[in-house]
Amino acid sequence: MTTNTADGSADCDVLVVGGGVAGLSAATFTARHGFDTLVVDAGDSILRRNAHVENMPGFPAGVNARRLLELMSEGATAAGCERRRGRVTRVEVIDGGFDVETEDGDRFRTPYVVAASKNETGYLEGVDGVGIVDRGKTFVDTDERGRTGVDGLYATGRLAEKPHQAVVCAGHGAEVAVTLLEDDDRPFYHDWVAPEGYFTDRGRDVPPGCEEIDADERRQREADSLETMRSRFDDHHPDDQPTHPSLRED
Repeated sequence: MTTNTADGSADCDVLVVGGGVAGLSAATFTARHGFDTLVVDAGDSILRRNAHVENMPGFPAGVNARRLLELMSEGATAAGCERRRGRVTRVEVIDGGFDVETEDGDRFRTPYVVAASKNETGYLEGVDGVGIVDRGKTFVDTDERGRTGVDGLYATGRLAEKPHQAVVCAGHGAEVAVTLLEDDDRPFYHDWVAPEGYFTDRGRDVPPGCEEIDADERRQREADSLETMRSRFDDHHPDDQPTHPSLRED
């Protein structure tokens, strides 16, 4: 988890700007690999305005958009990720990484930043080496793996000019997280739970990011999964359907 420094700022290994599907997916993968990961979320993911998410793998009849975000947030938390509400206003390059500040004056120091704030780029415009692309909406110029022109700074999802579909942005968030782990010179990250003996019965070490579980543990995890999904989908989502900001009354 984040730790406070003498000057009142907080340290973490990875700071993700934005709590939509791309940001939450990236945060889940870095946190599962043991990185102290913080998501700073302004709470305005465009997915909340979606009436019903279609074509999301694992949901053959679709899924409520707010429910999907909540489930992804729960997954990130279960992986060890911390979340804070706030809007990032500044990212500054410092020795060893970045100093990040929110509009409420909170500050964080981190060696890695993952920008996942859809088309909001103001907090990056003063960072030398970051290319901002303006096509009516602003995007961050990245390579095919989400790297910007600044070491340790990545962009994912719609901000990195990926198509807006939720499944695409979620997948790209995971890819950018794995890219970050590779750039950190960690062993290749599998993130796979295997049956007991899958590796070890063949005389192999369990690869980084993998684990073997026996039949009892598998049944327990499945039972926990079933109970979680039953409880989350036992009724309609309580939130009202948000509208586009241009349609809201003052």
